[in-house]
Amino acid sequence: MKITGKSVLLFDLDGTLTDPAEGITNSFINALKYFGIEIPSYETLCSFIGPPLITTFKTQFGFDDEKSLLGVKKYREYFGTVGLFENRVYDGIPELLQNLKKAGYRLLVATSKPEEYSIKICEKFGLSEYFEKICGSNMDETRARKAEVIAYALESAGVTEEEKSCVLMIGDRLHDIEGARENGIDSCGVLFGYGNREEHEKAGANFIAETVEDLSNLLI
Repeated sequence: MKITGKSVLLFDLDGTLTDPAEGITNSFINALKYFGIEIPSYETLCSFIGPPLITTFKTQFGFDDEKSLLGVKKYREYFGTVGLFENRVYDGIPELLQNLKKAGYRLLVATSKPEEYSIKICEKFGLSEYFEKICGSNMDETRARKAEVIAYALESAGVTEEEKSCVLMIGDRLHDIEGARENGIDSCGVLFGYGNREEHEKAGANFIAETVEDLSNLLI
């Protein structure tokens, strides 16, 4: 089944374009050690990939607003210098992006990761050239909800209400699917990141791709 009628593609970053597990888990470990909290399993740490940091510190560790902000600060002490480059591009992603550009799609990144870090990561791994704009959250944790980032990306792309039917959000977690729905656009969940089929189906994904190759077949 082909996805038709789309001309603007929004891509999540973590778990969709790149696998950030090493850098993110090490950054959480750095923060949790500061608070003297027992380090969860690697699998649990990986489950934190996707949501805004503030949300994770609140929901997973019961931090209040002030403590959550300190948690983000300690996380970024590691991530901002080392962790952001402890990362790898998923196999087949550069080729996919190149082929999508050739096919005439407009490509943007829409991630809850701070825009400053996201730009550095895309530049480091040779992905920047494919995207019109890399849209992320602010360093002060505003514009961190996925719906807010997607709205910002749509505005950056000059997409009008009438043109939203031409937009597709592609991501690996339920936040990507829910954020797309809040903005009135379709979504495609991918299973090669950190979400699963049940998560995407429950969130209401319009399409699901198991692999990078499947995603390519859906779009090209």
